[in-house]
Amino acid sequence: MSSARIIIEPGSRLPSATRIAAIPGPFGMQRGGALPAIEVAYETWGTLAPGKDNAVLLFTGLSPSAHAAASPQDPTPGWWEYMLGPGKPLDTRTYYVICVNSLGSCFGTTGPASPDPRTGKPYRLGFPELSVEDIARAGHATVQNLGITRLHTVMGASLGGMSALAYALLHPEAVENLVSLSAATRATAYAIALRSLQREIIRHDPRWNSGNYEHGKEPVEGMRLARKLGLATYRSAKEWEQRFAHKRLPAELVDKKTVFDMEFEVESYLEANTRKFINSFDANCYLYLSRAMDLFDVAEHGGTTEAGLSRLRLRRALVIGVETDILFPFDQQKQLAEGLKQVVPEVTLAGLPSIHGHDAFLVDKERFGPAVGQFLSAR
Repeated sequence: MSSARIIIEPGSRLPSATRIAAIPGPFGMQRGGALPAIEVAYETWGTLAPGKDNAVLLFTGLSPSAHAAASPQDPTPGWWEYMLGPGKPLDTRTYYVICVNSLGSCFGTTGPASPDPRTGKPYRLGFPELSVEDIARAGHATVQNLGITRLHTVMGASLGGMSALAYALLHPEAVENLVSLSAATRATAYAIALRSLQREIIRHDPRWNSGNYEHGKEPVEGMRLARKLGLATYRSAKEWEQRFAHKRLPAELVDKKTVFDMEFEVESYLEANTRKFINSFDANCYLYLSRAMDLFDVAEHGGTTEAGLSRLRLRRALVIGVETDILFPFDQQKQLAEGLKQVVPEVTLAGLPSIHGHDAFLVDKERFGPAVGQFLSAR
């Protein structure tokens, strides 16, 4: 198992392109409690126009950092490299793109792994209950720190799509356009059930220790199993079958002395990819962000989903869904688009026939790239 860690530990050096917005407190939380102050890690690409009218705010999914793409300050590839950059769908020759690491995460932004300035020790479970709205408000505070009062577009995928929608609900006069990818107005019972099981797996690792684990003694087994379950749901059954079918591992890689050892290629793939993750993400941060996705519901902003969406003051919106996504089914994208059409003058719904499931926005550049690019180029 690799010992490399990319969690930003107290006092460690951030990646060269990452900047920190220091937001003075108290920062009140949507579901109660407050943080004395917060810091938000972010990166930017492109040039802010003199009129400050070309800014795009990008929210991430549950696990990425703010490093969405390479830049002169950090040439390492980012998690959305095909989408963001000069001449790409999110064209940085036209737009000034800001990507924020979510509040509650562990890549430079204040979260459960961060030191509480009042004690000098990590917040751990003393961190207030986190909501998607808190993530959106932290993003808004970062934008304000940059002197931007109105965004051209707010966008995101998965948790990021929920955060983008929450941003438009909370700050309706501060954003012109919305791009929602593989997200929804709320989680389905199926998605909640899966994430609940992941959280339970982590909490049942003895090393979790009620959230009071130390650096070097993290609940890696719980994280390994929870992540493996997540990976199985991020792609579609059709893709798993196409890639692995019933292929077995070479005999020399199977330990016959170990009962029920891995024998199939798909098992080996899940194990290898899971081990890349467990040393790069804090367990408590994972629990908080996962729960925030389950709690989000647009209906809380007016009593019904329709009443909540009526708060929006958008000019245009793009909703993209994938037909094989089991976490955010395409029916949810259609419902969101129909709701938006009641209050937004121009709404585009794109249903993409990708086999890549929920993670399609990360890998299916042939479908997602044109959909986003055409929407943004229309301005």
